[in-house]
Amino acid sequence: MLFANYLTGSSDVGGLEFTQTQKGLIMGVGTGILYFLPVLTGSIADKYGYKRVLLIAFIIYTSAFILLPLFNTFAGVFAMYLYLAVGAALFKPIIQATVAKTTTNNTSSIGFGIFYMMVNIGAFFGPMITLLYKSNYELVFYISAGVVALNFILLLFYREPGRTKSTETLSSTINQVFKNIWLVLHDFKFVIFLLIVAGFWTMYYQLFFTLPVFVTQWVDTSNLYDFFNTYIPVVAKEYGSHGNMESEFIVNFDALFIILFQVFISALVMKKKSLNTMIAGFIIASIGMALTLVTQNVIFVLVAILIFSIGEMAASPKITEYIGRIASSDKKALYMGYSFLPVFLGSIFAGFISGNVYQSMSDKHALLVKEVSLRGFIIPDGLSSNKYFAEAASQMNLSQRELTNYLWNNYHPSNIWIVIISIGLFSALCLWLYNRFLIKA
Repeated sequence: MLFANYLTGSSDVGGLEFTQTQKGLIMGVGTGILYFLPVLTGSIADKYGYKRVLLIAFIIYTSAFILLPLFNTFAGVFAMYLYLAVGAALFKPIIQATVAKTTTNNTSSIGFGIFYMMVNIGAFFGPMITLLYKSNYELVFYISAGVVALNFILLLFYREPGRTKSTETLSSTINQVFKNIWLVLHDFKFVIFLLIVAGFWTMYYQLFFTLPVFVTQWVDTSNLYDFFNTYIPVVAKEYGSHGNMESEFIVNFDALFIILFQVFISALVMKKKSLNTMIAGFIIASIGMALTLVTQNVIFVLVAILIFSIGEMAASPKITEYIGRIASSDKKALYMGYSFLPVFLGSIFAGFISGNVYQSMSDKHALLVKEVSLRGFIIPDGLSSNKYFAEAASQMNLSQRELTNYLWNNYHPSNIWIVIISIGLFSALCLWLYNRFLIKA
């Protein structure tokens, strides 16, 4: 979650000052690879053993976090992020397969429930811990490497679940994987469904790709800082600076809401039809994500994140459930294995939205450069983005807060909400048409 601001942040606070377009390309493609590779890495694990592949995954994962801060060029960081994604792609399918193989029909629900609970607990506490050291990004990466390295100890106690050892060569196994992809793509209805769901994931990933940057650049979080400073000073001290709360602290409320309300939302929609629940979830999530990008009021943003999380909690589990139901019994495992495709596509599309689109519509530095050019100001080259902003504010006889408000009122960076809600609502409409004309027909 800190990665977006690390890539685009000002160099005087440890950021790399990449453009939003570069950030979108790195995060979109890298995260997409993370969800595309498991279908291949899962086959590798089946052939060579879960424990052995987990060891390789942890080595890659740990070394990637150690190496990442050593690179500050676009090509170098991109390459290291892809390397990190390979480690995650090796790790991801093995854990899910382990849960599946070590639970029965009677215990699978509780097994996967514990698994997803752990995922969300990690998603919440990970940023909360690393945010304490945000003033030193190198330390954040090294702490992450240290936490991952703890898995080497846990691996000593890992028991290989029963599996059928593949006797095929690795090349023939991978060849079969691509044949299976071709087989899945011949199911017209399933492909249409996957493409529609990709719209949901495109919107979902704005939470990580766009929102942290948007909050940092535009949202006034001083009211929330004042609240915590008055009632819970330790929170303001650890997760705030210069009278504002860290953007990642704000965005992390999504994970907190999921921990608090997922069981309730799941119980609420448990007996509802999957497609109807997904449509409702898409609409709610679209409204929530769009509203996070409408205002500079942090309380409004938090309420919008809550709305988004409700839609996310309703729709996301139902996607997996629906895929499991529409597949014939002899193809169920195959279809579930390729349910990653919309996440892969959504990540790629999300990278474009948070990159090129955000760069042209909403990036604070890009809009300021345009304003400076229009006014004919001369600002020295080589300044960090923060110092550039301060110099521009000085030449315009405005405070930095006043300059932010000026850019907000004159360039309307919040208009990106129209793009986000259009994607979400279009996906919901397509899903309704899919249900009405392809399924019911």
